[in-house]
Amino acid sequence: MPVERLLPSQEAHDLIALTRDVADKVLRPKVDAHEKSETFPDGVFPALGRAGLLSLPYPEEFGGGGQPYEVYLQVLEELAARWAAVAVATSVHSLSCFALATHGTTEQQAKWLPDMLSGNTIGAYSLSEPQAGSDAAALTCKATAVDGGFRINGSKAWITNGGRADFYTLFARTSDDGPRGISCFLVDSATEGLSFGKPEEKMGLRAVPTTSAHYDDAFVDAERLIGQTGQGLPIAFSALDSGRLGIAAVAVGLAQGALDDAVAYAKERKAFGKRIIDHQGLGFLVADMAAAVDSARATYLDAARRRDAGLPYSRQASVAKLIATDAAMKVTTDAVQVFGGYGYTQDFPVERYMREAKITQIFEGTNQIQRLVIARSLAG
Repeated sequence: MPVERLLPSQEAHDLIALTRDVADKVLRPKVDAHEKSETFPDGVFPALGRAGLLSLPYPEEFGGGGQPYEVYLQVLEELAARWAAVAVATSVHSLSCFALATHGTTEQQAKWLPDMLSGNTIGAYSLSEPQAGSDAAALTCKATAVDGGFRINGSKAWITNGGRADFYTLFARTSDDGPRGISCFLVDSATEGLSFGKPEEKMGLRAVPTTSAHYDDAFVDAERLIGQTGQGLPIAFSALDSGRLGIAAVAVGLAQGALDDAVAYAKERKAFGKRIIDHQGLGFLVADMAAAVDSARATYLDAARRRDAGLPYSRQASVAKLIATDAAMKVTTDAVQVFGGYGYTQDFPVERYMREAKITQIFEGTNQIQRLVIARSLAG
């Protein structure tokens, strides 16, 4: 059943209704086939773009939706309840627009941001490397200043939308000055010298590729440097605070989908003369699932409202990501339990939910890293 939401405006209510309609008509009919065949859903992202769902938290002057993060995240949650891979890719696209939207010059924003936000193009975020995941300061992909721009050499890893994206927000080393030696670039997918590895064979989120990228003396024009040289890590980390909220919302949507399916099944399935939901042992299980989903939603909305109010929210974003993704893993596992043996088969989507939930505890900073961020915040 639809989630009852407290939204800040009638426009937000209309947007959620539109999202549900698009998700039910465009996403739900396709998800099983594409996830099983591991094929990219051509046409899905243009459809989301035409509905205005790929640009929501960005300024209207550049073609964005001008929506508060509180609303944008609930749109992501609705998408994730139907198709987590598409919701993750949407969150990553939004993340990849962040650097230009917040640190680009007026000229850079006017040149590239409208096309990025129109839905005609989709982006990817290129920070991690094979030996530098959570330790972003250890990046080795190098951008060397040359006449008119930079020559980039090295590899990046774990790129959602890799090989499919039209642009990549790339973080590369421009000096040996440790964390202060990393810069941010907006790289076109057609850049000569940029190539991609074979898509990873993943446990879940199979319809959207995750790949490595290889830069072999790739030339990037100087105008594609976002912010100042050496400003890359602060840009990356500020983007990740927002990205973690995106993943928290996706996790809640995934958990909500699992809860909805589990409750529907428990109302229909009978054992010992009554519906299994009417047995206290099973009823308490789904009650705990519902409490976990509601609590996780409240946690990410609190962080989002702080962001919208211009308040510090880094710790709250880490808390939201930690709570929501752990809840998603627990709720999807319990959903399989509700279905019993059927839950372990591909006849029902709960086994897919469980596989998809696992990655939410890992990307955008593992939950161990979130605990580290929270602990350091408390330590002052």
